[in-house]
Amino acid sequence: MKAVFASRNKHKAEQVAVLLDGVELLPLDEVAPTLELHEPFDTFEANALAKARTVHQATGMTAIADDSGLEVDALDGRPGVVSARYSGDDATDDANNAKLIAELAGVPPEKRTARYRCVAVCVSDSGELVAEGSCEGHIVDDPRGDLGFGYDPHFVPEGEQRTMGEIPLDEKLAFSHRGRAFRALAARLGL
Repeated sequence: MKAVFASRNKHKAEQVAVLLDGVELLPLDEVAPTLELHEPFDTFEANALAKARTVHQATGMTAIADDSGLEVDALDGRPGVVSARYSGDDATDDANNAKLIAELAGVPPEKRTARYRCVAVCVSDSGELVAEGSCEGHIVDDPRGDLGFGYDPHFVPEGEQRTMGEIPLDEKLAFSHRGRAFRALAARLGL
């Protein structure tokens, strides 16, 4: 099976390629380099479907997409669907993390529960498939590790002492939100 990955995030592409073994995942920039993708909705599912539908319509090819983010309970679920641009449209991981930690100032460790959530989708001529995954944990002030991206250096998964930034990719994909969502999608695709 061949599919276009509806994202320009190289970190996500690397993970999805591992998770969808048996799918030849084509980079968006190779297939449709000028195509713009938008995430205007307030749910992960709606944003993921919007990206995949745009790519499918523009290329006529099967499109795979996801939308994911961090939901912090003490922040009423923020940053949520705006996780990648939490500190502004041109946000960097460092700026997003700085804003997150600043907003959690004074919140005790036991109230810093959070989850990573991911919705993975496939849009093709045959229809649309949707799968979801999440990973519970908590937020720590001091960043640790450089094996991830986004909020990984501040997120400690349940049952772990290490942050997502300290956990090697192959180990992380076994339980991460993206791992769970794309394994569920793979099963729905019959892979």
